[in-house]
Amino acid sequence: MSIDPRTPVLVGAGAVSQRIEDHTAAREPIELMIEALERAADDAGNRELLARASVVRVPKGFPLYSDPGRIVADRFAPEAKTELAEIGILQTTLFGRSARAIAAGEENVVLITGGEGKFRALRAQIAGTEPTYMDQGGATPDLLLEPHQEIMNESELVHGLAMPVNQYALIDNAMRFAEHKSIDEHIREIAEMWAGMSHVAASNPDAWTRDELTADQIATADAKNRMLAFPYTKRHNSQWNVDQAAGLILCAVEVARDLGIPESRWLFPRAIADANHMVPLCERADLHRSYGFRVAGRRAFEIAGVTAADITQRELYSCFPAAVRAQIREFDLDPALPVTVTGGMAFAGGPLNNFVLQAMVKMSHVLRASPGELGLVTAVSGLLTKQGVSLWSTAPGEHPFLFEDVTADVAKELKQIPCVAEYTGHAKIASATVLYEPTGPRAAFICDTTDGRRTIASTPDATIASAVTDTEVIGRSLDLAPGHVAFA
Repeated sequence: MSIDPRTPVLVGAGAVSQRIEDHTAAREPIELMIEALERAADDAGNRELLARASVVRVPKGFPLYSDPGRIVADRFAPEAKTELAEIGILQTTLFGRSARAIAAGEENVVLITGGEGKFRALRAQIAGTEPTYMDQGGATPDLLLEPHQEIMNESELVHGLAMPVNQYALIDNAMRFAEHKSIDEHIREIAEMWAGMSHVAASNPDAWTRDELTADQIATADAKNRMLAFPYTKRHNSQWNVDQAAGLILCAVEVARDLGIPESRWLFPRAIADANHMVPLCERADLHRSYGFRVAGRRAFEIAGVTAADITQRELYSCFPAAVRAQIREFDLDPALPVTVTGGMAFAGGPLNNFVLQAMVKMSHVLRASPGELGLVTAVSGLLTKQGVSLWSTAPGEHPFLFEDVTADVAKELKQIPCVAEYTGHAKIASATVLYEPTGPRAAFICDTTDGRRTIASTPDATIASAVTDTEVIGRSLDLAPGHVAFA
């Protein structure tokens, strides 16, 4: 099969982890990112790729580098442009922009890198100090990618739902109710799924945590595994206190051939689809659905000319169980098959805005070892707010690569409901959770009002909190007024 010389290929992928207790001896994230790109070039078999780069794309993380791509470019390719993607931009967007520009002849070699140093920062905090970072003197990227609006409704902030774990718990409980599962069945299902991820992580040398856990160890709350938001314990939570970085190198087929990079190293992006329709959780009519994944998955499969059954390797974005469960259902995947090649964000490591890059490193190695298989790597931004779908294979496929934004199509399918800050009267519970705060547990509800709107309510009442964890309260009615929450 003849391959268009402008076809984009991923030719190098490298990952770095450091776990050094002495924060003064630990390297900062930008140094890890540089090493990851060097490893990626070595993975491709040619470091000249680094010097040929025309652009460096970086997802912004915790460190306050104003233009991390410039530090990388100055090291490898001083003439390269830089792009910085703010938190809220899907990491698949960076893949899509790179592959599309290569296919269009606008770029020949692209470097994508990101990294975090939260473990280093944590060790510094424990030592009573602050970590140091390279000072760029206010440098700015050539292009800054920013989300176009806020991801939360003000009422969500007022009722303590700012932390992602709280909102994902609400999503998961709404899914439980829609699936007619009991509370015990639901708790067991997500614990067994996460235990399966820990099993994968145990055999992944790049995983942050390689201790294999049982479902009981994940589901049972104790001193080392406290409850965060019902039904989630700490072990359900993405682990972002990591020092990890990843580097990816994409180029045109003609560049790969010119540099003598063996075809056995090539990985083709078959299709990428992003959904950027931003609707706060409390305003989504169907709390248990992810129309973004439904539409983006459908379109990516269409572009690649494949079905869900053709996907043999999966890395489903796994910040919390709700995200994985939503993807399985929206893509119509076999729930009995593995959902990760890395071990997931709770065990392999979940650097804040970089996990998808880490996942691509592992996926590239898995697919190279299984020529012809199809890999799925997904991304989430926000509170299951934005969704990215990417398909990869060592085979180019019959259809040319396309990167599409399906936001407009998602907006047509996702029904939005206004959420009011204050409401008096009866309202039906659409979802519920219990937030485990320093002052004690607090029940939180998203409710459907009698006039077709939404509202949020919360209460520290211990009896109500116990009811949420012990019985099915979704579908019941509450009697609401300012400062008052009671079962009707």
